[in-house]
Amino acid sequence: MPPKAKVTREQIVDAALSLARRAGPEAVNARAVAAELGCSTQPVFSYYDSMGALQRDVLAAAGTVAQGYMDPANEPGYPPYKAVGMGYIRFAMEEPALFRWLYMRDRSGEPAADDRAENAAVIRLIAEKTGLGPDDAWLFHLEMWLFVHGLAATAATKYVDWDRPLISSMLTDVFEGLRARFAERGRA
Repeated sequence: MPPKAKVTREQIVDAALSLARRAGPEAVNARAVAAELGCSTQPVFSYYDSMGALQRDVLAAAGTVAQGYMDPANEPGYPPYKAVGMGYIRFAMEEPALFRWLYMRDRSGEPAADDRAENAAVIRLIAEKTGLGPDDAWLFHLEMWLFVHGLAATAATKYVDWDRPLISSMLTDVFEGLRARFAERGRA
């Protein structure tokens, strides 16, 4: 009989990610991952000393999936900044369990992220498109992101089921409204 194929760390993460997509992160446990792979729990525990360590790797893999949705190249037909927002909302619609895990979990025990540094490219893009300085571009982005996140959260929880043309129109309205407000204040 040929030797059984070795299960890799990547296969374990992929199986756990598949479980999280279908049933949420709470479904990710050693037995469920092993069943997904068709093996015993031994390979899982040979790579991971705890389920927390596996969950961190799966969360990172979910983040990679989300980043793919938010790549402007994956939302053709929209300006780059809008494409990111449309991709974020599409991610919430198509991957609700992953969206909730990434963006709607309790983060009270986590260190605060430096959102401004993480969004430096977006802030520069807004500044270029609106003529705003860096501080106002950051505020513009925060206000825009809160709206986009609200739409995404309502989509991920199946509270609303709006079509993409309506969502696109809403994003344009809010963007233009913010731009006009900043211009009215003499900031743009």
